[in-house]
Amino acid sequence: MSLRLKLASVLLPIALVGMSCRENDAPDEAVALLESVRADDYQGWQRAPGYPSRTPTSAPHADAVEIFVNDVLAEALTEEGLVEWPVGSIVAKDGYDSDGALELIALMEKRESGWFWAEYDGDGEPLFSGEPGICLDCHASGDDYVRAFGFAN
Repeated sequence: MSLRLKLASVLLPIALVGMSCRENDAPDEAVALLESVRADDYQGWQRAPGYPSRTPTSAPHADAVEIFVNDVLAEALTEEGLVEWPVGSIVAKDGYDSDGALELIALMEKRESGWFWAEYDGDGEPLFSGEPGICLDCHASGDDYVRAFGFAN
């Protein structure tokens, strides 16, 4: 077997695993969601509880974050006895690196079928979308998959 063929047989599986770990299952939906929240000026939405401004974080999303919630979720934050976020809720998180540059945007939208997840690089290119296992695994510990803040009860 030639060296080139041996190298290809080792590198191809590694490349395929790396591509599948991205879990970008719905990039068109992710692009549409980002366009929608940008058109709605998501950075002007109510800030999430506990995040009145850019806040340092040890979470894997960035060095510091700003988290915003749409009006559907903001209204739900005032309700007692909530056990899940209402359909139409959106959480938007901007993640910044240590130099203050936008590193990523993460969106969660509650749909009839459950949460739709999307994470983008700082330029708005989708990296993860759909229901990525990497998101679900970590966020399962939150109130209805939201880890940054919880229900008001």
